[in-house]
Order: sequence, then C-alpha cells, then structure tokens
Amino acid sequence: MLYFINLVSTWAIPVILAFIPLYAYAKKVPVYDSFVDGAKDGFSTAISIIPHLVGMMVAISIFRASGALDYLISWVTPWIKHWGVPGEVLPLGLLRPLTGTGSLAFTTDLIRTYGPDSMIGRIASTIQGSTDTTLYVLTVYFGAVGIRNGRYALKVGLFSDVVGFVAAIAICLLIF
Repeated sequence: MLYFINLVSTWAIPVILAFIPLYAYAKKVPVYDSFVDGAKDGFSTAISIIPHLVGMMVAISIFRASGALDYLISWVTPWIKHWGVPGEVLPLGLLRPLTGTGSLAFTTDLIRTYGPDSMIGRIASTIQGSTDTTLYVLTVYFGAVGIRNGRYALKVGLFSDVVGFVAAIAICLLIF
C-alpha cells in the first residue's frame, strides 16, 4: 500500500500537467494562445492588487511595531494556560489571519526552538494547516475584483479562523 501511495504521489503532478494540454489539444483548443491570454490576465491582476497588498503590509507592520500584538498576547496568555494551551502558540492565532509569511516565520521559529515533535510544534503546524490568511485574502482578492462590501465575508472568515485555531489546539491536546 505504501508503495502505491508513493507511486501515485510521484506521478500525479506530471500526469496532470501532461494531461491538461493534451486534452485541450484534442478538443481543438489553441493551447499556447490560451496560455498566453491567461498569463496576460494574470499579469494585469497582479498589477491591480499591488496597492491593496502594500496597504495590508503597512497595516501589519504598524500593528506589530506598535506593541499592540505583544500587549494583546500578554493579556490573554494567563487565561489560555488555564486550559493547558501553551501561550507560545497564541501569537500564531493572531498573526495567521493577517499574514501568511509572518505566521510561517513564527511557526518556523517555534519549531526551531521547541522541536517539531513537541506539543508546541505540533499545535503550531496544525494551526498553519487549519487556518487561512483571511484579511490578506479579503484585501487582495476583493480589492482586485472591486468588491467594496465584504463585511459578511470578513465575519465568516474570521469566525472560521477562530474555529480552526481552537479545533487545532483541541485535536492536538486530545491526540498527543
């Protein structure tokens, strides 16, 4: 069984990458022209999201540099330690909805400090996989397509992040 899983995981991407253009060619789709048109659209989308991306990065930098993140963490840590949750993972729950790169750097630091098989390392890794960069996604993608009223998406996205954060911690505490 392990051999079969390794075989599938080794060949899945190359087969998909070969299948799509061959299928398009069989359907008489101009493959190269379609690729070039998609690349042009992607480039214009990338250019249009730059202002939104810069604004989000500035806001994140101000939040971290002002000390607001540290203050919030110091206020909440005693409450979560009561339930056996390591306070070291709390910044990850606050950073993850804001920035993927910042939260990944923080997770890398936690794993380097405590080890990948520690409870903190396992919880941090599970949080990384269970949550999303909600504010980044809303800012960049909604800004790119011109959506101005994203309040319901914001509420649902942040609620999903909280559920993912809590579930990641609960499952790790339960299993490990």
